[in-house]
Amino acid sequence: MESNSPLLRFYPGETPWHRNWKKAFPPAFREVSFVDATFGEHHRADVHTPCGTTLEFQNSPISMEELRSREAFYPNLVWVLNGKKFKGFRVLKSLPDVDDPRLSAYEFCHSDHLSMIRKSDLIQDKPKILNFYHPEIKGIPLTSYYYSFCWKHPHRVWFEAKCPIIVDLGGHFLYQLKQRKQLSGDYAYLHIIPRKSFIERYVM
Repeated sequence: MESNSPLLRFYPGETPWHRNWKKAFPPAFREVSFVDATFGEHHRADVHTPCGTTLEFQNSPISMEELRSREAFYPNLVWVLNGKKFKGFRVLKSLPDVDDPRLSAYEFCHSDHLSMIRKSDLIQDKPKILNFYHPEIKGIPLTSYYYSFCWKHPHRVWFEAKCPIIVDLGGHFLYQLKQRKQLSGDYAYLHIIPRKSFIERYVM
């Protein structure tokens, strides 16, 4: 993989959202071109940092084929998505620490309401639903950094991504899309990150 760093420039059809993100990084990090020596293909990273991380700012949906292609080419890729274009996307409630050992015997319900079921009840047709007032889990505190969310019309391709997904809803915070492994199906949730600290991670 060979690369070169072009001078600062913007491309036709780019949105203000896309351009503003690139402006947050030094010119030498922006629009870095790579050549795939095997196939002779050219790739242009939105931002490529000296630490080897590639940031791709995605304003519109992409195909599974394109997702796999970019993730295969860039060894350390982070997706940043324009969440303001997501239809029916809402951040809901604070969550407990999803890795809290006290929750190891439980699974989060796939609903807009914060509730859990016992793993031992999964074989039942209608397992008992437990909210956080139930004596078994009542004492487990909620965090200030994990949140549940709903997405009425999700772009399913992003749930198949192997690389980190950062959702930009505007404002001072970003949300990393994460998934908790569960027998009843992975539970998607959000990890809130200050925008400033996310950018500083790659420019400091």
